[in-house]
Amino acid sequence: MLGYPAMNRSLREKDPPRRCNRDMRKQTWEQKGLSYAGELAEQNFADLRSILQWNLAHDIGFYRCSSTLVPWNSAFDIADLPNFERIRSLARDCGKLVKSNDMRLTFHPSHWCKLASESEDTVARSVESVTHHGRWLDMMDLPRSPRYAINVHIGAHYGDKDATADRFCDVITGLPARARERLTVENDDTESLWGVEELVDSVAARINVPVTFDYHHHTFTSRGLTYREGFNLARNTWGEIRPITHYSEPASLHGDTSARPQKHAESVATLPEWLRKESDVMVESNGKEQSVLSVRED
Repeated sequence: MLGYPAMNRSLREKDPPRRCNRDMRKQTWEQKGLSYAGELAEQNFADLRSILQWNLAHDIGFYRCSSTLVPWNSAFDIADLPNFERIRSLARDCGKLVKSNDMRLTFHPSHWCKLASESEDTVARSVESVTHHGRWLDMMDLPRSPRYAINVHIGAHYGDKDATADRFCDVITGLPARARERLTVENDDTESLWGVEELVDSVAARINVPVTFDYHHHTFTSRGLTYREGFNLARNTWGEIRPITHYSEPASLHGDTSARPQKHAESVATLPEWLRKESDVMVESNGKEQSVLSVRED
């Protein structure tokens, strides 16, 4: 199964555009409050349904939804939205589409979500974030399982990886079930940060959180392991659930010679057959759904 994240370019170009990442600035939130947040959330869920229907029609069974599905959810309980019942109905429609067609729907909270931070405020905001993601998946009536993952990075090492891993595991253990039972953790693209082997030993083996293998990131944190060896380590943390992997290619190999090595290309030229055979692959490129269609045809 192949998938893509966030934006569907084909639907974004429609009139009106279909997208599930409508958000607002702080000033707008302060001016318009709950009613406008509810309006945006309803539009986002309605368009998520449209995106899932488009994916189904084009035989794309894997989608990563935007983390702004419910704007400013940290400022209110979603049940307090004036149009909550309509939002919940749309969420259930999305969940029915996913379950009845054996699709996968996941989330990847933004880079500021740092559950192992040394800052209590940052940890509190991060816990709140993954908990909200879990609530949205609950509203869709999707099982509490890494099949419907909330994928995170540890995000830093704070000068002491052992202590950081301890904090991360402690925080994860204390999460509400709707977040904890769906959580996965991904290897990084900076040499000093977290490779697959470290995540397997320091997280998966301790608290049973699956490791999402990012093929491109492994270039920078391989610790001497081949791509296949790194993938195998991560795959073994998923148990009976088919693992998720991320695949992208560096922009520098697609003509952008000035790009940082970590930058994703607009498209992907190929996809390792073994990776596609043994996992569900999130194709992370700026081409979004068009990259999936293209690599599948090739």
